Amino acid sequence: GLNPLHAIDRICRIDASLVRDAMLQMRRPSRARKLPRIGRASLRPLAHALRATRMTDLSGWTPRPTPGRVALVGARVRLEPLDWAGHGEGLFAALGGEANAEIWTHMPVGPFAEAEALHRMLDANHAGEGWRTMVARAGADAGADAEAKKGVCGMASYMRIREAHGAAEIGCVAFGAGLRRTSAATEVLALMAGHLFNDLGYRRYEWKCNQTNAASKRAAERFGFVTEGTFRKDMVTKGKSRDTAWYSITDDEWPALEAGLAGWLAPDNFAADGSQIRTLESFRKAARRPA
Repeated sequence: GLNPLHAIDRICRIDASLVRDAMLQMRRPSRARKLPRIGRASLRPLAHALRATRMTDLSGWTPRPTPGRVALVGARVRLEPLDWAGHGEGLFAALGGEANAEIWTHMPVGPFAEAEALHRMLDANHAGEGWRTMVARAGADAGADAEAKKGVCGMASYMRIREAHGAAEIGCVAFGAGLRRTSAATEVLALMAGHLFNDLGYRRYEWKCNQTNAASKRAAERFGFVTEGTFRKDMVTKGKSRDTAWYSITDDEWPALEAGLAGWLAPDNFAADGSQIRTLESFRKAARRPA
């Protein structure tokens, strides 16, 4: 029999283009005839072994670029790097004032009675904590002119960005009433995760929230974040002790999550009234099921 070490070495030397073609075969069975001498069953362990090797051998690792520097466009929403001059008025309308105070209940910051207070908070965290805030506009084709300010519907920030390790957190997720609990809200999260993993090659994506914030924990779990436990007595915020729930997605988990999200966000998954036909969880389970 073949020495296991020699087998691993042989797997690692497989031409990357061959593996890509093989993976396409697994996803598109009708094209399997193009490589008749390679069976799908024999390709799967090779592809899995190569992926595992790539993720554990980091001898060629280099720091990743900083996220949040470019606009991200989806079918329902457009995300733009924060520019207070262009976004401030719309952001405060969506997230500020007494009517929106409950958005900030479980967060260390807010609520914001005045637009300038929101501006100062964002400025301080961009300068001191390295946040990269993405502003959501309703409609993928929303422009940057004055009229489009009305389309600003929320924001989320890349934070705790560690380029050297390929890790970042999504936080200060604040959605206005028109964005909360919509398919566009899910698309915001999908665009930000896809930018981090697909465009920039990050290894880890984090979500943290107040342990008492049941809605945030449900949102993390629905999206596909994996719970990592609770940091007890992690912070003192607004005169209270806060335990913080930690979640993450890693690069090896992302492909199945992305496939599930693509299926759920597809137009044919929604009825005429906008209600979903299948749940996101059902798409995610199907994406993880062996072919």
